[in-house]
Amino acid sequence: MNFSRRSGILFHPTSFAGTPGIGTLGTGAYRFADWLHEAHQTLWQILPLGPTGYGDSPYASFSTFAGNPLLIDFDMLVEKGWADKADTVPPEYISMSGKIDFGSVVWWKLPLLSKCAAYFLAHCSAQDRAAYEAFKNDNAAWLDRYADFTSIKQYYDAEAQRQGISGIKGMWNAFWPRELASCNRAAVSKWDSEHTQNIEEIKAVQFFFAEQWTSLKKYVNSLGIDVIGDIPIFVAPDSADVWASQQFFQLDEHGVPENVAGVPPDYFSATGQLWGNPLYDWDAMKADNYSWWIARIRRVLQLVDCVRIDHFRGFEAYWSIPYGEPTAVNGKWIKGPGIDLFDAIKKSLGDIPVIAEDLGVITDEVRALRDGCGFPGMKVLQFAFDPNEAGKEGMSNAFLPHEYNTSHCVVYTGTHDNDTMQGWLERASGSAVRVVAEYVNGKETSEAAALATVKSGGLCDSMVRSAIASTAAYAVIPMQDILRLDNGARMNVPSTTGMNWSWRMEEGALTKENASRLAFLSSLYGRNLK
Repeated sequence: MNFSRRSGILFHPTSFAGTPGIGTLGTGAYRFADWLHEAHQTLWQILPLGPTGYGDSPYASFSTFAGNPLLIDFDMLVEKGWADKADTVPPEYISMSGKIDFGSVVWWKLPLLSKCAAYFLAHCSAQDRAAYEAFKNDNAAWLDRYADFTSIKQYYDAEAQRQGISGIKGMWNAFWPRELASCNRAAVSKWDSEHTQNIEEIKAVQFFFAEQWTSLKKYVNSLGIDVIGDIPIFVAPDSADVWASQQFFQLDEHGVPENVAGVPPDYFSATGQLWGNPLYDWDAMKADNYSWWIARIRRVLQLVDCVRIDHFRGFEAYWSIPYGEPTAVNGKWIKGPGIDLFDAIKKSLGDIPVIAEDLGVITDEVRALRDGCGFPGMKVLQFAFDPNEAGKEGMSNAFLPHEYNTSHCVVYTGTHDNDTMQGWLERASGSAVRVVAEYVNGKETSEAAALATVKSGGLCDSMVRSAIASTAAYAVIPMQDILRLDNGARMNVPSTTGMNWSWRMEEGALTKENASRLAFLSSLYGRNLK
């Protein structure tokens, strides 16, 4: 990965326009790639690509190795002869625009994908069958266990629903028969033999995703654009990852976590954040030469060109909270694997292109680990003007562009966890907006004049320009900030559930005007060449 001066857009495929219910890997994705090229952008950053679970979050996936079936494009399946067109007409309750209604999309799309998989398995050509068999063989290390997990989960989730069991009570470690919950080889093999068609359909759906994503990425790369992917440090408790590799997690004999992940109290939250992810048994992973993590990194780098690792500080030390605690208050810091893990990964895979998410309370030890690995960290412009970190006079803040002590970093106006830049500016105080306006425009201004530039979208544009003009090697701008969208387009509000991850871009938003503006800025500030 070339960490020279470049820029690009953060835009997850679920947010593409023009397809029923949710963005897909179809024509909207290719239109976006063409627009990126027209805008002289050479980076496209996405969120995790795995199948989404609780809360529809891409950071709580049923598998860190699999692809999200909801991203599969039905028109492309029909074009290849892998689905019957009559089956793919969406019902009236599926909208072509507006926010994603995940409940409706899942209810409609997942059963239909299984039907398409059955059609494919019954009607595919010899050439397509050979490609499918090769896919299964090449990915057997994760695909077999993912298909097993999904098949068993589908059955027992339906059984839990019949019995009126919901939420955590329906999880594999609480509701499945013990021999299946423990991933007993003989029991799982017996399940395979009794559910062959279902398991084949699950694998065929993953084949659909792989074919469509591989084709899209090949096209994107042909335009000189690299894809930046994303993986969270931890995995979801209700996942094939934990179920199939229980020996590598801090679980009791019944598969229940002994300790879970989160972050301690800070000025954002008096009780901290209780994420609930099971923690790794790093001693067990080290004894196995970190094979699970090596396989995970290898897999994600098959899908993308560079990977951002979320919560990188957890490799130096992680906040361990006893399972069952109502908040994150009673946790403690435990040392992580540190450089030993990355030495093992490098020994197996060579130099890997990684961006370290080093936001939050970061210690000298975390910085030393990041720098020892040679990974660039992150800068977020919204944090540069946080009232807890900076004031109008004598500002000093590591997120301010003039404070960057290295170009080996990636600057964002905001991330998926931030408000949009326009939304953030609209909610900021007049005095804070004045500080922002004076900083990015380089001249004294009144609060009234500064607030006027917020209303027009001009201050949002100036923040985008400041990111692209900065010394950071990469500048990545969320698509919402290019479009000057307000809080209604926010992707996620941390520690909440509901309408997160549901934003979709409006049809026709990829204008030549916005492409020309980006192309000009990228040329002006030396970011238009790889």
